[in-house]
Amino acid sequence: MSELLLYYRRPEPTTWVYLSSFLTIGLYFVFHRFWSVRNLDIVLLILLAPGLLMVHEGQRREIKQRQAAVIDTSGGQPGDQPAADGSEAENADLEDGGPETEITGSASVELTDSRAETASVAGTETAADETTVDPSATESGDATATAATPDALVATQAETIDIDPADIDSVATDATTFSWITLKRSGFIWLFVIEACILVRLLLDPLMVRRPLLDPNLTTGGLNFIGISLFVFMMANVVTSTPQIQQEQGPKLGPGYALINMLPAIPTRPVSESVGGDMPRTISELTPRQQRVATIAKVLAILAQLSIVVAIVMIGKRHFGNLCAGTGCALLYLLVPYTAQMTGRVDHAVPAALLLWAILTYRKPMIAGIFLGLAAGLVYYPLFLLPLWFSFYWQRGARRFGAGVASMLVMLMLLLALGGSDTFGGRLQQMFGLWLPTQADPRGVWELGWNPVWRLPVIVGFVILSVFLAIWPAQKNLGTLISCTAAVMVASQFWHGYGGGMYLAWFLPMLLLTIFRPNLQDRVALKVISPRSRLVDAASRLTASAA
Repeated sequence: MSELLLYYRRPEPTTWVYLSSFLTIGLYFVFHRFWSVRNLDIVLLILLAPGLLMVHEGQRREIKQRQAAVIDTSGGQPGDQPAADGSEAENADLEDGGPETEITGSASVELTDSRAETASVAGTETAADETTVDPSATESGDATATAATPDALVATQAETIDIDPADIDSVATDATTFSWITLKRSGFIWLFVIEACILVRLLLDPLMVRRPLLDPNLTTGGLNFIGISLFVFMMANVVTSTPQIQQEQGPKLGPGYALINMLPAIPTRPVSESVGGDMPRTISELTPRQQRVATIAKVLAILAQLSIVVAIVMIGKRHFGNLCAGTGCALLYLLVPYTAQMTGRVDHAVPAALLLWAILTYRKPMIAGIFLGLAAGLVYYPLFLLPLWFSFYWQRGARRFGAGVASMLVMLMLLLALGGSDTFGGRLQQMFGLWLPTQADPRGVWELGWNPVWRLPVIVGFVILSVFLAIWPAQKNLGTLISCTAAVMVASQFWHGYGGGMYLAWFLPMLLLTIFRPNLQDRVALKVISPRSRLVDAASRLTASAA
C-alpha cells in the first residue's frame, strides 16, 4: 500500500488495538443505556486483545532468547556451526509433514544477523530472522533441504518447539529465562478467562427474549464506507506479504484435513526492529512450486474473508430483516484486532466462512449440511456441532441435512485416497482425530508447564455440553442455532491442543450475529423449511403428469 499511499506503514498490533478499541466504542457503545447487555458484549470483545498481545510478545521473546542461546553455544556468530546440525532441524520439519515441507524444503537456508533480535509473531505463528536462499539450490528444484545453520531450529514456529515441564521448573528461578514462558502462559490464561465469560453469555442468550433494536451510532452508508476501506487495506496486506515471511510460518493444526497443513500462514503484521518500529521486507527466492502454494494460500485467505463479510451482511438482510445490523456486524468483525492479526490464516478463516454459509442457507438442509460437513472435514472440531444441528432439523429436514454432511465427508475421504493407500490410513486418522488425547503432542498453553492429562476432564465436559445442546432448548429456532453453534466452538478452544484459545474466527462471527440478532422465535424448522425439496416436487409433478 505504500506504493499508492505516501508514507503508509502498517500499524503495530498494539497501536491498532488502541485505535480499533476507541472506534468500536464510538460506533457501537450504547451511551444512553450504559447498563445494557450490548455494552457488556463490546467490553468482552475489546478484552480479547490483551491476551493476543501477550501471547505475541511472549513468542517474540522466546525466539529472541533461543537465538541468543544458539549463538552462545556456538561461541560465535550465527552460521559458524557446520551445516549438518541445521540439516537435522530441517529433516525434523520434513518429517512433521507440516507446511515447512512445502515452503522450506527446496532451499538451503542461511540466517543473517541483520534482524537477529527483530522477530515478529503472527498470532500463534512466529517469523524469525530473514533468510537468504541459495540460487543454485533453487534452480536445481531439489525438494530436500541440503544445509542449514543451527539457527534454522530457532526459525521454526514457536508451536513446534518442544518444552519439557521439568526443564521449565529447573529454570524457574531465572527471571530472564522464565519471562517469556510466564508471558505466554498469562496470555493464554487471559484468553481462556474472557472466552469463559463469552461462553456463559452465549449459553444464556436463549433466555433473553426481549431484544430492543440497537443499531450502530452511524448510518448504513458510513458503515459501508469504513468497512470497504478496512477490507481493502487488510486484503492488500495479504497480497503484498512476501514469500520470505511465508516460508517461516505455517499452521500446526493437529486433527484435521491433511491438505490444509500444506498451506503457509500469510502474515499481515509488520516486521519490527523494535516494539514501535517498522522495516521493509526482503523477498526470498522460491521455486515455482513454492510460489504456487503461496499464491493458493493468499487466494484462499482473501476468498474466505470475503465470504465471511458477505455472509454476515446477507444474514442480517435476509434473516434479521435489518441491513444496518448486518453491515454493522460485518464492520465490527473487521474492527476486532484479531481479524487484522490473523487475516492470512487459512485454517482460521475457511472454517468460519463455511459455518456462516451453513447458517445463511439453513432453510436448505442439504446445502447447509454440505457446508457444515466441509467445515468438519477440514478442521475436525465442527463435528461436535452435529447433535445441535440434527436436533434443529429433527422435525423437518434431518435426512436431507444428514445426506449433505455424509456426502461431503465421503468426498473428502475419496480425495485423501488419491494420495495412495500407504498414507490413506494415517491421513484418515488425522482427519477424524482418531487417537487418544494422551497420545497427542499438544502445543500452546499445554507445552508451558500444564500437564496435558488435564485435557481429559475438559474434553469430557465438552462432549457433555455438545450432547446437552441437542436436548436444550427443546424448541430450537434460528437464534438458538446461532448462539449455541458459537458456544460449542468457544468451548472447543479450552481443549484444542494446538493453540487453543487463539482460533477466535471459529466463533467470533456467530458471536457478533448473536449480539445483533432480533427475536427469532418464529424461525423454526417446521415453519421455514419445505416438506420436500424442489427436486422431489419436480419428480412428483413429472410422475403425476405422466400418469
